[in-house]
Amino acid sequence: MRLLLLLPLALFVGLAGLLLFRLYAGDPSIIPSALIGREVPQFELPPLDGLESDGRQVPGFASGDLKGNGVTLVNVWASWCVPCREEHPLLSELARDDRFRLFGMNYKDGADNARRFLGRYGNPFEAVGADANGRVGIDWGVYGVPETFIVDDDGAIVYKHIGPLTPQSISERLMPEIEKALAPKPAS
Repeated sequence: MRLLLLLPLALFVGLAGLLLFRLYAGDPSIIPSALIGREVPQFELPPLDGLESDGRQVPGFASGDLKGNGVTLVNVWASWCVPCREEHPLLSELARDDRFRLFGMNYKDGADNARRFLGRYGNPFEAVGADANGRVGIDWGVYGVPETFIVDDDGAIVYKHIGPLTPQSISERLMPEIEKALAPKPAS
């Protein structure tokens, strides 16, 4: 009888222990994505209205722009996202590397706010697509902002980083994955 009374307590302690273990174990930025190794979903993002560089509208981008044009980093960001502000200088540094392109997906944001953000912090992106309703982000499996994807020359997502980039995450995870994506593919 005593055992029956202790059973709910034992189950609760076991479940609480499992939840605490999952909460504190591992890196939360490493969440498996079903899209890794698959071609990017079909999409077309219009340009961020009124965003100009050298007197020209900065283009939006579509799924076709990510195939056959080298490796591309796609950073999902928003002006209302505090961690996006923190990682932005690092994106500006990454944009200086001419081995890959850097595109921005402005997620669930107003054009005026997004332009002000890029005006204040700089625009490191070659193309900025406006995902005003978040539909493309959903298709990409975006959990929240910021997130950064590496897309190889074949148009496949090969890596996904969840959360803000840091110097450590860039050197330990992002750059090695970029190097892999840049490496020549073996002949078949």
